[in-house]
Amino acid sequence: MTTLSLATVRRESRFAQRRIATHIRQYAKPTFWAEISPDANTGLNNITPALLQEFNAMLESLQSECVASSHGAQQDAIRYAVIKSADEEYFSLGGDLSYFRHCIERGDAAGLHAYSKQCLDLMYAFNSLISEHIHTVALVQGRALGGGFEISLSADCIVAEEHSTFAFPEIMFGLFPCTGAMGLLTNYVPAKQAERMMTENRIYTAKELQDMGIVDIVCKTGEGERAVEAYIANHAKRTNARLKIQASRHRVAPIDYNEGLRVVNDWVELATKLSKDELRTLDMLIMMQQSSGKTNAARAA
Repeated sequence: MTTLSLATVRRESRFAQRRIATHIRQYAKPTFWAEISPDANTGLNNITPALLQEFNAMLESLQSECVASSHGAQQDAIRYAVIKSADEEYFSLGGDLSYFRHCIERGDAAGLHAYSKQCLDLMYAFNSLISEHIHTVALVQGRALGGGFEISLSADCIVAEEHSTFAFPEIMFGLFPCTGAMGLLTNYVPAKQAERMMTENRIYTAKELQDMGIVDIVCKTGEGERAVEAYIANHAKRTNARLKIQASRHRVAPIDYNEGLRVVNDWVELATKLSKDELRTLDMLIMMQQSSGKTNAARAA
């Protein structure tokens, strides 16, 4: 099997309510597209445990196809992968706050750990495991918060529409990104600056992050997909050389998986010890998310 077909993707994803729609687009090189939809039950485009399972299964399938195609010099092999959101306002709301709250209420540290570990595996796979064979692109159209910001950082290239914003709001309720974000951010900025970005609860514009070297391309609102197509057309002129250089970059500045596991443990420890005041803030954010979800669901209906 030399390419990742749409039939293969559908066969590999066995979920009652799939949130990731996948297809192949024929650009200068065949390009894998994955579009994430809001949860059908809540209307929220957040990272639920079910979405993590679906996402990781998709990446596992993509990785296996990459390895299979690397044994030959097939011209039709997938060499580009793009992730985007189907939500008009959010690339991603980030973590499943309601799930966090339920785990905390019942003292389910194992559930929190399993969730955070799956997040780490997702970021690591998207950032590192397929880097020798595929160039990954995050197309951000709207707000990328918390884990959504981390997903975009794990891509090789970030294309953002000019209205897009990015933030790590977890500090508001006494936590931090559950896979740390430090290992991803420090590929672009010094560790001290990365620390400030995770603790100051500041919203960054796409242009600000482009000036910091984090966002690669900023385009006009509504032109994101055309910008991605133009970017891939240019990148594909020297695909093989660029992928070798990319692989070298990942070897020189790899994501430290063991450090990620330590962060997962730290996050779980802290989550189980949130103060009453921090839990009240978490409850307030959950209500705000749920209100946003109802609005999205009504708009979709």
